[in-house]
Amino acid sequence: MSALQATLESGWVAPAGPVPEAFEAAIAEATGIRHVVAVASGTAALHLGYRCLDLQPGDEVWTSSLTFVASVAPAVQMGARPRFLDVCPESWTLDPNLLADALARAGRTGRLPRAVVPVDLYGQCADLATIRAICDRWGVPVLSDSAGGMGAIQRGRHAGVGAQLAAFSFNGNKIITAGGGGALASEDAALIARARHLATQAKEPAPHYQHETTGFSYGLSSVLAAVGLAQLAVLEDRVVARRAIFEGYRQGLGALPGLGFMPEPAWARSSRWLSTILIDPEAFGADRETVRRALAAEGIESRPVWKPLHLQPVFRGGPKGGGTALVAARLFERGLCLPSGSALSAAEQARVVRTIRDSCTG
Repeated sequence: MSALQATLESGWVAPAGPVPEAFEAAIAEATGIRHVVAVASGTAALHLGYRCLDLQPGDEVWTSSLTFVASVAPAVQMGARPRFLDVCPESWTLDPNLLADALARAGRTGRLPRAVVPVDLYGQCADLATIRAICDRWGVPVLSDSAGGMGAIQRGRHAGVGAQLAAFSFNGNKIITAGGGGALASEDAALIARARHLATQAKEPAPHYQHETTGFSYGLSSVLAAVGLAQLAVLEDRVVARRAIFEGYRQGLGALPGLGFMPEPAWARSSRWLSTILIDPEAFGADRETVRRALAAEGIESRPVWKPLHLQPVFRGGPKGGGTALVAARLFERGLCLPSGSALSAAEQARVVRTIRDSCTG
């Protein structure tokens, strides 16, 4: 509250001044990615990333099917064609083997994508080191959708490290929030300089308003930056709290037949932004929707995992990669995201566990 009060009293409320700059520096320190521009949302960060990669109408963008529509919405609105690949069971993120096969086929036909967009899912990182190595063979840039990746680690590095560009979100439901906001980060200073230029309406350095291209009003206000700056200071505490919540669910529910959890591969440390379970209806005695409704009847919100994008009506008939995304479809049918807020009390979590146990007839 003191940081927010100081910002308001300083008169710096617009998207300019020392607080957004300090927030950007804190994001760089937290992630280990040197150059950062803070923007109005994670979706804005992705949009700027696509612009910085010179995405053109007719280009293809490849991403995992198991993600939120914002991963590709800006690209589609720019006239690009999305192609959805399946995820791997060990991490629920983009399957590198399927990606390698698909890029090899595309390379032979001269139809390589303009960008590959791996997604960090529910606090679990994609295997960026492997994905980047595969994409480098074909000269395809990687834009990491790390909207849900703050605090997560992959192969000893923070989420997003290793991609040409990484987009983060500080939306109200994230592990670290500014009540909104996002950021685009890169080791390439020129890419972030271009993103910053576009985010401020692409104004040229002149005493009058001069524009050589069009940009966007994507700046992050000083007020939201102050909130985010204060929250970043407790990022590791939030990760510890979320991982403890996940462990509480594992201890309370792990012995139930037909119930599993989102895995954590050996090369990663998930932030456990969201605790997610898998329900085998035959072994458990109830399907995912029955459990969700039982929780809702007790006033407990839960939500299915992302409906795969290849199953969304807006992308009906669009190109796919990696078969029919069977892993993603199965995870959607059986996966349920449980209450996971950092402030979830032991009593509240026990009530969730009890309701799920009561719905089990296996």
